[in-house]
Amino acid sequence: MVQQERLSDLKARLSEFVNKLDALDPEEASVEDVDRLIAMLDELERQMDD
Repeated sequence: MVQQERLSDLKARLSEFVNKLDALDPEEASVEDVDRLIAMLDELERQMDD
């Protein structure tokens, strides 16, 4: 994947993460919800390192 496509993909995934984080109600968030968010961050980090 060329650099520009990779950057666009990472921006889209980061935007998706922020949207999910904004939609999360802290009063109703479960451990599984937090685990999914952490997994998303881990995936973003792996993609940046590739």
